Amino acid sequence: MSLPRLFQPLSLRGITTPNRIVLSPMCQYSAVDGIADDWHLVHLGKFAQGGAGIVMVEATAVTAEGRITHGDLGLWNEAQQAPLARIAAFIRSQGVVPAIQLAHAGRKASMQRPWYGNAALTDDDRARGDLPWRIVAPSAIPMDDGWLMPHALDLAELAALREAWRTATLRAAAAGFDVLEVHCAHGYLLHEFLSPLSNTRDDAYGGDRAGRMRFPLEIIETVRAAWPKERPISVRVSAVDGIEGGVELADSIAFAREARARGADVIDCSSGGLTGSATAARIPRGYGFQVPFADAIRKEADIATMAVGLILHPQQAEDVVAQGHADLVGIGREALFDPNWPLHARLALAEDGGEAFGAWPRQYGWWLERREPGLRRLDGPALPFRRG
Repeated sequence: MSLPRLFQPLSLRGITTPNRIVLSPMCQYSAVDGIADDWHLVHLGKFAQGGAGIVMVEATAVTAEGRITHGDLGLWNEAQQAPLARIAAFIRSQGVVPAIQLAHAGRKASMQRPWYGNAALTDDDRARGDLPWRIVAPSAIPMDDGWLMPHALDLAELAALREAWRTATLRAAAAGFDVLEVHCAHGYLLHEFLSPLSNTRDDAYGGDRAGRMRFPLEIIETVRAAWPKERPISVRVSAVDGIEGGVELADSIAFAREARARGADVIDCSSGGLTGSATAARIPRGYGFQVPFADAIRKEADIATMAVGLILHPQQAEDVVAQGHADLVGIGREALFDPNWPLHARLALAEDGGEAFGAWPRQYGWWLERREPGLRRLDGPALPFRRG
């Protein structure tokens, strides 16, 4: 019996995912000096055990000044590579594709960890040892009132950043990741170049759409040249700013076409975040509220897409891929609520009954499969708490 579309493999270049579910990158703000620790291993490892097809490491800074907070992961030095390699190896050991998102926070760098306020650093943060650092952006425009004034990057600094992305990409490849995502969304540096609200440059890297796209596209070219040819690249975009005068869907479709021409394989379609927190929505929220962006970019730019945003229910995720709205579905905070969401989704969607436990880690599935007949005798054929 054929599997639901959500659980069918997808090939991207030389990599084949076991299913269409991606554990979205979710910052933990728990690193020290950019180095992953046991928290990150367990955090990401349980999602690999939970049946996702791809597990993606959170936004990983390509420079120290590109961190969002003092707790961000990084790949700007060799000491940060080995702990990430350990994580990639464990993810792969579970039959899951390890992925990593590389990023630079731009003018949204040097801010509080969310549980301390998710805003500009204060005296309380300084007392904890979280001191501010110099931040950079396309233009000297702060993110909001009370935030640090960014330094406008000059041409030599743009060249240095291209090199930082290149070396971080090489480290990610050496660490064993099979998919790399370039973060061009949520108000961070590359999104800042794309949006006319944050990029007011009058040189080749500003002005019209082509100028504003230039530096993000150069980064994609740089990453593609350094990344193994058989491994795919994803690009996360904020498909719309949701603010008057900002990025609109037509801009993101044009950017997706140019990214594809430079070797991108997937567009990860989010939205918003130019001001406020990364997840601050400027459009009405509802179940699957960003799926239309993935659908439009997939069709208009002729590139695979990933849909994200309040995709909570198995049938909802199945409909996204089965109806051709996107090729992949990203699960974020719902996975924090239920790390086994992909396995539970298969139980809900597949018609193979207890045999679905064959997809679970054998240390768990062996026991659960043998418990199932007894539960069916007790509860009947329907187990709604697991099956829908």
